[in-house]
Amino acid sequence: MTDYADVDFFRDESLVDDPYPYFDYLREQCPVQREPHHEVMMVTGYEEALAVYHDPAVFSSCNSVTGPFPGFPVPLEGDDVSPIIEQHRDQLPMSDQVITFDPPKHTDHRGLLMRLITPKRLRENEESMWRLADRQIDEFIGNGECEFVRQYASPFAMVVIADLLGVPEEDYDLFRKNLTRSTGLGSTGDDTLPRNPLEFLYQQFSLYVEDRRREPRSDVLSGLAAAKFHDGSTPEVMDVVRVAANVFAAGQETSVRLLAGALQRIGEDPELANALKENRELIPNFVEEMLRFEGPVKGDFRLARVATNVGGVDIPAGTTVMVLNSAANRDPRKFECPADFDPARTNARQHITFGHGVHVCPGAPLARAEARISIERLLERMDDIEISERVHGPAGARRYSYVPTYILRGLTHLQIEFTPVNS
Repeated sequence: MTDYADVDFFRDESLVDDPYPYFDYLREQCPVQREPHHEVMMVTGYEEALAVYHDPAVFSSCNSVTGPFPGFPVPLEGDDVSPIIEQHRDQLPMSDQVITFDPPKHTDHRGLLMRLITPKRLRENEESMWRLADRQIDEFIGNGECEFVRQYASPFAMVVIADLLGVPEEDYDLFRKNLTRSTGLGSTGDDTLPRNPLEFLYQQFSLYVEDRRREPRSDVLSGLAAAKFHDGSTPEVMDVVRVAANVFAAGQETSVRLLAGALQRIGEDPELANALKENRELIPNFVEEMLRFEGPVKGDFRLARVATNVGGVDIPAGTTVMVLNSAANRDPRKFECPADFDPARTNARQHITFGHGVHVCPGAPLARAEARISIERLLERMDDIEISERVHGPAGARRYSYVPTYILRGLTHLQIEFTPVNS
């Protein structure tokens, strides 16, 4: 049995393949437990996680994606470190992204984001997903096998988010060329990028926004360029560009991992595959249980502005907190038999995979639609979906590779075999 007291969650590669026993260990000690190696307060309980997410006045998001690395640039001392955070937050990585903003700045930029991802636009995007899914499946269906991450999940997620944001279809190949790698924005097994992914997105969307502000058209990019803050003021071009880039990057990465996890589960369980194939109405809750059981994001970070208490545990001002969504989603106080995958679980949708509170993921409806539509189409066009023993080994002794980070959770590769369905 592993002595988890000595495990460094942020450095120990032994937790990459299966972090869940470690999360259970932490929760059994206390749902709010200090990780000793980097002095991060780990939140593994469901109610405790909600308490953190719902209190942005106490918990800043300035370190939401970086956590203890590289750490805050200056010492955080005193009973209220808010002034220090505001003075130095721009020195933190990704400080220009909306996910690291706090109210009121976050409120303004979130409002801008929600003007881009409207219910009408999401409906239009969903209508195109059926066509985009078929187009991607067409590329490999005749082979009877595929590397699912590279040949379906990554390119499908990319064109879906490109379609949502109104990227001209003639530019899709340009985006594929610049935004494909083994981890991050896509998965081809090639870690060499022509340039930094965000640099490319910034450059490309700057061109789009500037062009549409000069010459508006009746397209999504013109709406993107014309979006305004709540007070009616016009954002700087880069404000709009950063929001679009964040949607593009974050939405694609998480959707790829969700799709791969869903097909892995289907490939491992023929009875489940048949049930979903015969009754499409089961698919939405299957997706929710996938999000609960194997969400693509392990957790998010926060920084305590003032001394506070969560779950009976005192948290000093200046403490880095990691809310482990994947652990909270397996809290037995909330989910019965949480280590069992139950596609009929009645409260599966109450997971917090998309976060909660003011920073809840705005792309959650998009991710759900991508998964539901993909599963429907794949099951319609494939029979006998199986995990490739040649690549992953026999059932009961599979060899899977997972993204080696302490934030993301998901497969890097998934080889499946199937029988094409004659249309």
